[in-house]
Amino acid sequence: MIDKRVASADAAMEGVKDGSSVMISGFGAAGMPGNLLRALDRTGVRDLTVIINSLRFIEGTTPAMFEDKRISRVVCSAARGRAKEPSTYEKQWQAGELEVDMAGQGTFVERIRAGGAGIPAFFTPTAAGSILGEGKETREFGGRPCVLETALTADFAFLRAAEGDRYGNVRFVGSQANFGPAMATAARVAVVEVERFSEELLAPDQIHLPGVYVQRLVHLPETGELNG
Repeated sequence: MIDKRVASADAAMEGVKDGSSVMISGFGAAGMPGNLLRALDRTGVRDLTVIINSLRFIEGTTPAMFEDKRISRVVCSAARGRAKEPSTYEKQWQAGELEVDMAGQGTFVERIRAGGAGIPAFFTPTAAGSILGEGKETREFGGRPCVLETALTADFAFLRAAEGDRYGNVRFVGSQANFGPAMATAARVAVVEVERFSEELLAPDQIHLPGVYVQRLVHLPETGELNG
């Protein structure tokens, strides 16, 4: 019988290695997989590409990942810290030690959705004529300049949800879903930490992410404090 449960967050890191690319869900603290993020930190892997909406949640939750320079590239829609002084990752970015690929939030998630759908790239008017569009191919459609954005895929996607069953079916609550469903489709291995495990198959109308897109499920009721 299919059972996608793994014993712990650390066990869920199987296959993560130097050079891996990782998508991490979360909008603010909603849907942020804090346990999986800390487990990723404990692996000590380096040269990571991290795809996440806001970088400050990595620095607030697992600061050593930037302090030890284990992240070499990030794709995000928000990279500004809240403190008056530049954050660790901002200093690395300014020094040319960290590659940052930034896009508007809508473009960010559409790049992920495109990756999951097998669409290699798309044109969008967002960022045309701005600094975010510099160096990108531009074409006009209906008289509007549009920039070419490439799709995003990853080796792993880490998500948090309210409930899951042994088949990997997942239920989210409210904004907890955010980028998670799109990330799960765009990653080779999607791992979901859930607050509650259902012994029974989730009802069809309660399944927000089908188990076909989830490879590993771990029951972790507490996400722990998330800073940032």
